[in-house]
Amino acid sequence: MAGGTAAPGLRDARVRAAVELDHARAREYAGLHEYDGVLQDLSPAGVSAALARLGTGPLPADPFDAEVLAVHEDGLRARFGEALLHRRDPLLHLAAMDLACYDREYAPAGERRRARLRHLAAWPDAVEHAVAALDRVPAPVALAALPALRGLAQDAADDAPALAAVRRLVAHVEAAAAGGDPSAALGEAVFLRLLGAGEAMTYDTGALTAAAEAERARLWALLEDAVERLEPGGRVREVVPALLADHPATTEGVFTAARALLGEVTGFAVARDLIADPGGRCEVGPAPASRAYAQAMMSWSAPYEQDAPSWYYVVPPDPGWPPHEAAEWLAVFSSTSLPAITVHEVTPGHYAHGRALRALTSDVRRSLESPAFVEGWAHYAEELYVEEGFRDHDPRYVVGTALEALLRVTRLFCAIGLHTGALTTEEATARFEADAFLRGRSARAEALRGAVEPTYGRYTLGKSEILRVRALARTGWGHRYTHRRFHDTLLSLGMPPIGLLERAVVGDLAPRGGAAQAP
Repeated sequence: MAGGTAAPGLRDARVRAAVELDHARAREYAGLHEYDGVLQDLSPAGVSAALARLGTGPLPADPFDAEVLAVHEDGLRARFGEALLHRRDPLLHLAAMDLACYDREYAPAGERRRARLRHLAAWPDAVEHAVAALDRVPAPVALAALPALRGLAQDAADDAPALAAVRRLVAHVEAAAAGGDPSAALGEAVFLRLLGAGEAMTYDTGALTAAAEAERARLWALLEDAVERLEPGGRVREVVPALLADHPATTEGVFTAARALLGEVTGFAVARDLIADPGGRCEVGPAPASRAYAQAMMSWSAPYEQDAPSWYYVVPPDPGWPPHEAAEWLAVFSSTSLPAITVHEVTPGHYAHGRALRALTSDVRRSLESPAFVEGWAHYAEELYVEEGFRDHDPRYVVGTALEALLRVTRLFCAIGLHTGALTTEEATARFEADAFLRGRSARAEALRGAVEPTYGRYTLGKSEILRVRALARTGWGHRYTHRRFHDTLLSLGMPPIGLLERAVVGDLAPRGGAAQAP
């Protein structure tokens, strides 16, 4: 799973038509830098034209790649043609404008600076498109997007037209926050379609809710057992807040603690032969202000670009927050939680996954993303480390893993409630406080994120499907099964729809040239 060198640019025209519905992801996560400085037209007319180009031309010769592409196209039609997300989600427009992609050292500084200036010069047109499109923004979605949208102003400070454009966009979304629909609900049918489209899955609300509650009960038992090992006789709701209070006092302290974990989490994966050494270089630092909608994230060295450092971003608390709110935010990065977060973001999670993508050659597998697989793989890695005995002497790693998983399954539960209309954002906030041990601003941010990102339950869904297919591989491969073989097989598939995993790993859809089936 070595990093490899950059491959030639995208060759498959039908894949390109799919990629062009998301320039931001193509630039940063695929490394297709022909999109640097190029404005994506997210106006209603621009999106309609891009959708019309989907599906033209032959499918790839490889049957697996052909199915992945067809499923991905279906997902794009669901997002843009049915749910009309470009008309309700300001963060799609923010991503199209975001300049943080030019910070990584994938090309000479002068080349990246020129691309950044071209991109910045296009902001007035991008905002024109955004204002034309964003006519269905619910109030909770607007509230969730505003901090990141305001962060764009930091990139526009020296460019008067760009700054004026940002202010116009912020004002448009502020109006939606004040007067938009107070319910973020997509409706049950649209929500379920979005969740399954692009993943080759179909879901049922009742079954999803039951699965979320069953997973919550399993995780709570895991948490109780770890707390008992840590403090015999201790009560979970007393012990956990005390553990979360043990966090760095400053964001710089979080960076230092995260850097100290990089070698440990990678060394464990390699020593246990869970994956090959991912190689490369990973840096830790503050997330750009335009990415204030999450708490931690990975920007990896992408498959179509020359190798460069990847960035493990941490979102700092806003300097203007009161001290108690900043402390609530920093509790997310406690000494109990940060190891599991780093396993998720770095190794064997997103960083290692990004390194694996660099070794592939298929346009489909290098560029088309299943969010449920990408997040499911990283989430699976957290509990894999529990199974393998990472920090076995210290039950706090298990506590942290259980807390991270409780956060993810609470996202699934709240997404169902928010988008079927069963929960308000206030009720979702209370659920994050009760079930995921978040407080104040952090709990509110998670509830609002669910309003703007209806599929953020994908972490649990992806992890569950990977575990199910792993059980099938154990049975089917018998004594030939190893974690390393299973993981190499998964990562050779790229970022596939989770509904294709079973057939690709133990069924009739093994990619050509891969080792997806036991001999």
